[in-house]
Amino acid sequence: VEFVLGHKCFFAHTKMQRFWEVGKKIVGVGRNYAEHAKELGNQVPKGKPLLFLKPTSSYVRPGSPIIRPINNKILHHEVELGVVVGKRGKNISTQDAMSHVAGYTVALDMTARDLQDIEKNNGHPWFEGKCYDTFCAVGDFIKAEEVQDPQNLGLWIKVNGVLKQNGKTSDMIFQVPEIISHLSTIMTLEEGDLILTGFLFLSFSFPFLRLFPLTCRNPSWCR
Repeated sequence: VEFVLGHKCFFAHTKMQRFWEVGKKIVGVGRNYAEHAKELGNQVPKGKPLLFLKPTSSYVRPGSPIIRPINNKILHHEVELGVVVGKRGKNISTQDAMSHVAGYTVALDMTARDLQDIEKNNGHPWFEGKCYDTFCAVGDFIKAEEVQDPQNLGLWIKVNGVLKQNGKTSDMIFQVPEIISHLSTIMTLEEGDLILTGFLFLSFSFPFLRLFPLTCRNPSWCR
């Protein structure tokens, strides 16, 4: 399985360009798009985001394979906006949250759906369904200044040239400042940490932006 994530970057080299080597944690937000939750028959979170963790060993970069576990039959790709933390913080207010953002990336939150379903049915955390090596594919770092509004972006994924997901970040239930603020009440956010903001619903009506192109090549596991 191979994937390609692309973005043209024109800025000075910083350590955030290699956030996958700097950050200590990956935090995911589950069910942050109402239509996706509905698609999978899940309840929409109320009051606060639904959170899960992925290990940094799950990072994989363009040109390297995504490896499906032997015991996994259904492997799903979930294209998401990734937020890269640029400033350490704890108990961050929503008003100050964006000052802690260094930039963004396009990410694939890979999910072993059948293994996750077993965990959910047993009332267990989504550990096995989310945490295998190569289960967090990330593209290049994009400076925060180059993104005018992270809540007004289109993200898409193609599999063998066929558009599979296409959505808009304006449909998030919990927006980026809310996510950062809530997360920081639980754990200290540190430079290079990555926040996965949720899986976009499949939609072909939105005129997607080409700012964050993403393509998968020859993935036999993709539907």
